[in-house]
Amino acid sequence: MLAQLFINNIAVIERASIDLEPGFTVLTGETGAGKSIIIDAIHAVLGERTSKELVRTGASSASVSALFTGLSPEALEILDSLSVPREEDGSLLVQRDIRLEGRSSCKLNSVPATVGMLKTIAPRLIGIHGQHESYELLSPELHMNYIDSFGQMDELLGKYRESYRRVRDLQRRLKELNTDEGEKNRQADLLRYQINEIEAARLVPGEQESLVQDREAIRNSEKISSAVEEAKALLSGDEENSGVVSNLSLAIHELEKISGYVPQLDGALQKLREAGYLLEDADGALQDVSVDFDPAALDAIEERLDLLYKLGMKYGGSEEKVLEYLSDCQEKLRRIEFSSEEQSQLEAEYEKEKQTAIALAKELSARRREASERFVKQVKEELKFLNMPGVELTTQIERVPLTSTGCDKLQFLVSANKGEPPKPLSKIASGGELSRIMLAVKTVLSGRDQIGTLIFDEVDTGVSGAAANKIGEKLRQVSQNQQVLCITHLAQIAAMANHHLKISKHVSSGRTFTQVEPLDFEGRKQELARIIGGEEITQLQLDMAEEMLRRDAAPMSRGRAKRRTASGGMEGFAGAGSREEDRD
Repeated sequence: MLAQLFINNIAVIERASIDLEPGFTVLTGETGAGKSIIIDAIHAVLGERTSKELVRTGASSASVSALFTGLSPEALEILDSLSVPREEDGSLLVQRDIRLEGRSSCKLNSVPATVGMLKTIAPRLIGIHGQHESYELLSPELHMNYIDSFGQMDELLGKYRESYRRVRDLQRRLKELNTDEGEKNRQADLLRYQINEIEAARLVPGEQESLVQDREAIRNSEKISSAVEEAKALLSGDEENSGVVSNLSLAIHELEKISGYVPQLDGALQKLREAGYLLEDADGALQDVSVDFDPAALDAIEERLDLLYKLGMKYGGSEEKVLEYLSDCQEKLRRIEFSSEEQSQLEAEYEKEKQTAIALAKELSARRREASERFVKQVKEELKFLNMPGVELTTQIERVPLTSTGCDKLQFLVSANKGEPPKPLSKIASGGELSRIMLAVKTVLSGRDQIGTLIFDEVDTGVSGAAANKIGEKLRQVSQNQQVLCITHLAQIAAMANHHLKISKHVSSGRTFTQVEPLDFEGRKQELARIIGGEEITQLQLDMAEEMLRRDAAPMSRGRAKRRTASGGMEGFAGAGSREEDRD
């Protein structure tokens, strides 16, 4: 569910922090107060396209943050696929910044994200249904999801998709084998040439690095020989000098003569003896060092390095990469040489798996048709309850070649008036009708839909009286399983909510400010009276509002929505230029 929404510098809202509760919440306010700005802000964190015109006049940037809790397993899986880290409490913080200059930015749990990532997770967080939204109902590709959810097809659909994945994989492998013979021969000739070239080189991992060291040694042979001979002379001595080893031995001998008289010399003498042993070992090892380099070997090394370099440029770089390429070529050649046998085997596997997928698809189709009948029947009952008895809803199911969802193409068709043939929803229903149809659908799917929050924007358009009461009842019914937010102009609907937020505006110093205020019982009574009778509130209207609340209002939870400033105070005002004042 949407637990908190923080809005900063979005149109008429300068700053508002709104805590939201489970259940049914209504948002009310006069036309132009800024209710639609809240919907615009929610759209922003869901990855919808935003305009820089949303940034409040005088501000250089705007931002929206939304905290979601109680995410569904499917939503968590999507976050994992997007490499978004999970919070310990399973929550998700979505942030979006809009800048007048420079690039805007998005974050998921404080990790940089793209708008595409927001759009990927959005359908599992919030469903928005309103007068000007891109309705789920207008997207036929989503209609099948409703039927599959209603019919509890998850397990069967999972089996089908796994079988379909194997079918597609076998198709791909067969396509690779089904090249013409001339192309196969050309590929085989090229592979044999590459295999022979690499095998003839007899590559050894690490050889190139070793050869480079040998080459440098030969190139510096005179310097090496001179240094070794000088070191030998310093240690062992020569015709002019006695050498370090000999001198140290004499020093030890002299000290040994007097060690009995000067006990303090024992430690130094012992260390000199140890040094003598080490120097003798080093001198012996140095005498075994050969510095006789063959200049002719340099040509052979250069030739070998040139070969290794050329092979690396052609086949991958290091000896290890070239050998991996060799193994790949050998496998490809084997598959070409034995393609007839492999093709026969793959064709048999493909036919068997295809029959399995077809059987699963047919089972899916049969269950969808059965579920569709029950679903349509229940939705029509809900529409009848919502004072839309003349609306006929049917499901059109067509057989299509296998896809990732089976062998069906499914969409809802509607006839808004008796005697008219059913047509796609996009060609028939008005915004208000679509909202009520979606409410009926969500009522039927209540408890099965994995979307945590549903927002209905003016679902009451064009209705009043008994119909409004029924819409309110359905909204409250759906809210028992999902968080429901509703923007409404009808007192009948507002009275049935668990929580009530009032959106209002005032002008100060020539600027328009919007306020988001949670209402207690008395506040709700005043707001309902305003909705009933306008600005001039009478005692009769207050009495009517109180009666509605005592009769219809759902119990409010202990926690209620609050608004906070950035400093934690209990104010949440916002300001903007006059260009946004008429927005609803």
